Amino acid sequence: MERNWWKEAVVYQVYPRSFLDANGDGIGDLRGIIRKLDYIKELGVDVIWLNPVYQSPNDDNGYDISNYYQIMDDFGTMADFDELLAEAHRRGLRLVMDLVVNHTSDEHPWFRESRSSRDNPKRDYYIWRPARNGREPNNWRSFFTQSAWEWDETTGEYYLHLFSKKQPDLNWENPEVRREIYRMMRWWLDKGIDGFRMDVINFLAKPAGLPDAPPADQPSVFGGPLYANQPGIHPYLQEMHREVLSRYDIMTVGETGFVAPEHGVLYTGADRRELNMVFHFEIVDTPAQLDLPLLKAIWGKWYHGLKEGKGWNSIYLNNHDQPRQVSRFGNDRQYRVESAKLLATLTLTLPGTPYIYQGEELGMTNVCFETIDDYRDIEMLNRYAEQVAAGRDPQTVLAGLRPKCRDNSRTPLQWDDSPQAGFTSGEPWIKVNPNYPAINAAAAEADPGSVLHYYRKLLRLRKQTPALVYGDYRCLDEADPFIYSYLRTLDGERFWVLLNFSDQPQTVALPDELRHSRRELLLANYPEAENCGAVLPLRPWEARLYRMAMESGSAERA
Repeated sequence: MERNWWKEAVVYQVYPRSFLDANGDGIGDLRGIIRKLDYIKELGVDVIWLNPVYQSPNDDNGYDISNYYQIMDDFGTMADFDELLAEAHRRGLRLVMDLVVNHTSDEHPWFRESRSSRDNPKRDYYIWRPARNGREPNNWRSFFTQSAWEWDETTGEYYLHLFSKKQPDLNWENPEVRREIYRMMRWWLDKGIDGFRMDVINFLAKPAGLPDAPPADQPSVFGGPLYANQPGIHPYLQEMHREVLSRYDIMTVGETGFVAPEHGVLYTGADRRELNMVFHFEIVDTPAQLDLPLLKAIWGKWYHGLKEGKGWNSIYLNNHDQPRQVSRFGNDRQYRVESAKLLATLTLTLPGTPYIYQGEELGMTNVCFETIDDYRDIEMLNRYAEQVAAGRDPQTVLAGLRPKCRDNSRTPLQWDDSPQAGFTSGEPWIKVNPNYPAINAAAAEADPGSVLHYYRKLLRLRKQTPALVYGDYRCLDEADPFIYSYLRTLDGERFWVLLNFSDQPQTVALPDELRHSRRELLLANYPEAENCGAVLPLRPWEARLYRMAMESGSAERA
């Protein structure tokens, strides 16, 4: 397998609005990130992925961009960004920007011109259609509103918006739009950034004629199968690679909804010249009730599917659009520390480039605000209003929306036990999770057994162990509902990962193929974890990582 720095890297995602506020206005900013670069470096990661910091009216927390060449006033200035980039590089950290080019803000100058008249030169920068029988041009739903179409009184047509009505979709069929985007990408790369995370990148190519979604698919899939993974997306990405990406030593990762491994190979295959890796949603879209065999099956099919096509995967359980991983996949109450460490062991030993979302290294949890007024997520607010307007009980609606609300991961990072968790000296843009006096970075630093210290140990171990990056992967217990046991092997070295996804003790029989191996325990999330013999007892949410060395002869030494 070809070796690349972005395969060996570990990425730390910074959500600037909630990271650290340096000026007391309640909003995290670039100077706050600069202050904490040493913290990020000491964690042991290699790359910072920065959520959008471009100029934006902030309808969707920066994913509605009004100027790609300016910094949002809330976050600081371009001089602040240049200092952040220089200081990150000085510490050996790379910086990846969020690339949002499926849509812009409706306040972007392109759209202002586009909607000014039907014959404006930039009219075709966006997707406009006349009414169909007095209604929307098709039945597509937006991810945030009931319809993906918004009527424009000035020109008497609808424009397409797969997200907020303030996020009109760009028309990628227009070559001038593509040239403008490539020009902007080169501008940032020439500044010295180290790559792009590409927002909903597989939505760029829309199907010819914009046909209706089948009635059975509405509203659950929002028409996604019709506008995701269209054949036209690959010529666009190959052109982007040829015109921009191939000219720089950078990392690219595409956020791709509605994909399976056969799609992933097309986006990431080494000979395809498109992207380095993708984010898929199969793991985070599984049912709320943990189904470990299903998770194992998904990871297995993606590993084998991408390996055969010489593609590469991303490993994540949490980001700014997903609830906190310890609340979603672990036990955020009695076994919060143990399960947070187990999930770290999982994501940092599976095949693919791992992503750590800010606060995971502290074991931060979901939040449970009492009223809808405390939430800020546009997706949640719109769905709440829609369901309450339909006659549903408000408290029932709120309870149903809380677990997967995006604000679960967007509450401020918990730095210490001072007011507002040390995030700001002012009033935070969204409330701090009330559990911050117990769960915070200062407390974690002082506790050698904390989640934070475990992450640091695990990251050091991963850097020293090529098999955890490039090694073959094989699951040893696909059907077990509680135990996840797998091998990573490379050049004769074998590493055994053993995880108990359960609130109850479990026992694991040593696999026959490992009986004549010498076990060396490299890391565990419980003290005194080593056990002799052919049957290993595991405590609730226990994680172990072993190096398995073959004995000379056939005698077992356990």
